[in-house]
Amino acid sequence: MRTQFTKAIAIESSTQAIIAAFLGVALLGLCFFAVEPRISHGQSDTADFRIRQTITDATSFLVDPANVTMGGSISGLTGGTATGTTQFVVRSNNASGYYVEIDYFDNAGAYAMYGDEDGGEQIRDYFLGAGTATFNMTASTAAQFAYSVHSTTTADTAQAFKYSGTTCNSGSTNTAGKCWKSPSTSPVQIINRATAATNGATSTLYFKVHVPSAANPTPTAQTYTATATLSVFVQ
Repeated sequence: MRTQFTKAIAIESSTQAIIAAFLGVALLGLCFFAVEPRISHGQSDTADFRIRQTITDATSFLVDPANVTMGGSISGLTGGTATGTTQFVVRSNNASGYYVEIDYFDNAGAYAMYGDEDGGEQIRDYFLGAGTATFNMTASTAAQFAYSVHSTTTADTAQAFKYSGTTCNSGSTNTAGKCWKSPSTSPVQIINRATAATNGATSTLYFKVHVPSAANPTPTAQTYTATATLSVFVQ
């Protein structure tokens, strides 16, 4: 009887030990899964880097100036006035804008216009505009050739062609055909834009030839031609 009791106690003790061991293992497992995310996702370093893309500048004439045929003929003896225009459009993605310069080729000597047949220089460069542009065009005893510029966006026009009252190179007004300047072989800035023009910005060049009655020297009967060059630069 005593032996059976002893066996029963031994069996019960063994069962309790197994259960205790199982519970211990289970508890350790729960602790591992609770701590594991912190261990496996631990941060020990960082690295920053950049992705860069360069966009190139694209500034050019969207529309080139066309050749100009002055409106009407002028009598070399009794005189008269003729005008002509041409437009150009600049497109640019440069955020700081661009500027445009014009210069003239002195074909035969000191003057921009020359006779196609004999190279005559009886149409002189507008003498009063040699330095700065002048308001309207002052007549002379000689035949004269001058130019002016006007922009769709007034701010684009260079200061030399803006005026205040009747003084050019002053103020902020830019009206078509008001400030006239002498052609020059040295580049002259006619447009100065401070922003991009992704859709294109339009400007118009105006030309005028005035021949007084009994001009001295007398223009001979022929066609006279001037050649100009426009250049655009980014700011």
